[in-house]
Amino acid sequence: MRDYYEILGVSKASSKDEIKKAYRKVAMKFHPDRNPDNKEAEEKFKEAAEAYSVLSDDNKKSQYDQFGHAGVNNSRSGSFSGGMNVEDIFNSVFGGGSGGFSDIFGGDIFGSQRSSGNRRRKAENLKISIPLTFEEIFEGTSKKIKIKRWEKSSSTSSQKCSTCNGTGEVRNVQRSMLGQIVNVQVCPNCKGIGYIGGRDKKTATIKVKIPAGVSDGNYMTLEGEGNHSVSGDSDLNGDLIIYFEEKQHNLFVRSESDLYLECVINYTDAVLGTEVRVPTLNGKVKFKIPAGIKNGQILRLKNKGFKEVNGYGGRGDQYIKINIDIPINISKDLKKIIVDLKNNLGDEIKFKKIEN
Repeated sequence: MRDYYEILGVSKASSKDEIKKAYRKVAMKFHPDRNPDNKEAEEKFKEAAEAYSVLSDDNKKSQYDQFGHAGVNNSRSGSFSGGMNVEDIFNSVFGGGSGGFSDIFGGDIFGSQRSSGNRRRKAENLKISIPLTFEEIFEGTSKKIKIKRWEKSSSTSSQKCSTCNGTGEVRNVQRSMLGQIVNVQVCPNCKGIGYIGGRDKKTATIKVKIPAGVSDGNYMTLEGEGNHSVSGDSDLNGDLIIYFEEKQHNLFVRSESDLYLECVINYTDAVLGTEVRVPTLNGKVKFKIPAGIKNGQILRLKNKGFKEVNGYGGRGDQYIKINIDIPINISKDLKKIIVDLKNNLGDEIKFKKIEN
């Protein structure tokens, strides 16, 4: 059994917030809805939940640190000590239930999409993408989107395909010396649906409320807003699955919930220090750059990053990388000042070992 710290990529000294952040990252990567029919990913998803259930609890963590896996006596059946299962743990971090992060991730842990797949076998899901700016992701937003989908027809009724008898498949049986060979193909008449007619292509307007903090590749499932069933069941509709796409920003780069940008200052400001107005996603703020700052040094603005989805875990930070602009073409007067400064500082050049 793998080490819990190794599973989440954290150390014994990691804080609860760091452990939660690590679990979120692993859970998002290996979530079954992102990795359908992938047993290895599903196992890693369960491992991460089990590791988080222990390392996020002070008592269990202490027992695990002392006695290893024997100290917590967890099972791998999908339910862990304390009565929580994989779904409970995921929802406790991302927010479960209607309107929670489960909606963004596409339903329940092992997919209301999958469980509803059999129920909606003849109702097709509709998938679309919505581009979002950093500003929209920062605050959360509502959008009205127009989609084209199949809706129940008022003029025709759904009929079972006569070619495949509603199965959506055509089977050809050939005999050989080794026995029967069955070749299964998608029905050419109904294109694999099993029914013909009974619906029309229409344009619908849907209002979508997008929570703050979503990231590229997250998705939201709106049940029953997809294509109408062609099976003759008037109550049957597929789901609308909305994927989020981040637009690139002209200033900021995102890393999970944190933001990064570069600030170019001149040599005198680096030596003497200065105050600048730093752009953030909700306006400019005053920020002091300390005297003697080094080129490449990174400063932090707390709580100016993205929210954790649905507000869990607060906000990330904004990091500012300092770039000191060294002038190439300078006037004679400025050159004389710099030469005088060099004479005052001396000519000693030092060599130091590079620190990794």
